[in-house]
Amino acid sequence: MTHAPSYKLAGVMGWPVAHSRSPLIHNHWIVENQPQPLKGAYVLLPVQPENLAQALRALPALGFAGCNLTIPHKVAAMSIVDRVDSLAQRIGAINTVVVEADGSLTGRNTDAFGFIQSLHDAQPAWRADNAASSAIVIGAGGAARAVLAGLLDAGVSEIRLTNRSPDKAQALAREFGSAIRPIAWAERHDALAGVSLLVNTTNQGMHGEPALDLRLDALPAHALVSDIIYIPLETPLLAAARTRGNPTVNGLGMLLNQARPAFEAWFGVRPTITPDLMQKILATL
Repeated sequence: MTHAPSYKLAGVMGWPVAHSRSPLIHNHWIVENQPQPLKGAYVLLPVQPENLAQALRALPALGFAGCNLTIPHKVAAMSIVDRVDSLAQRIGAINTVVVEADGSLTGRNTDAFGFIQSLHDAQPAWRADNAASSAIVIGAGGAARAVLAGLLDAGVSEIRLTNRSPDKAQALAREFGSAIRPIAWAERHDALAGVSLLVNTTNQGMHGEPALDLRLDALPAHALVSDIIYIPLETPLLAAARTRGNPTVNGLGMLLNQARPAFEAWFGVRPTITPDLMQKILATL
């Protein structure tokens, strides 16, 4: 079967990848935009680590507009693509690959955008560039890097960073600059005092994992509490925050929003998050 030139393919490359919600999201948007000349499909691309370079290099010949990258490929792919944009370089990972007109590959990272946009969507009153804005971020892994970049670019003036392994938090502080202040893990409870935002980037509280060990006593009542986990939608951290009256944001908005600029890069349309899409995603959780 020969596809018309307007037919575009995209997908999510990972190992394993069968659990990904990305095909549901992107294929919903493809159908939703059908009144326009938009035809295509978004597929699963299970690729073992040793085959990553070969798989990425095959994208242009196979007619792909690009792909998303998930575990364990987000860092390894940086040395395979032809160029990496400046934000992705700062984050140290790419989650989106765009096949350019000449067949070359550009690596991007949309996680920082997805995170910040999810905060604005859920809590429109939250302002990162308020002069008094400060945040505390729990964890120092790959997700924390995207959150830190997003918060700094949004204008947060001070970010306290705490992690069980202090050397990782200290390394990120050196890399991201003076706005990042490493906090000893033993001092994490008291370090909540005065912040306007608390973000958990660890897997603590995820389905099958223990709850995050964090007392909220010192957290201001108005502070926004964000957890980038979306299974379950309400982690023990978010439940505790809601009980004491803090506004909360789960990780589903980040998942959906990080997909929007990627879809636009491939298909030329900036999609929206509709109630219909939200219902479809919630039915899978």
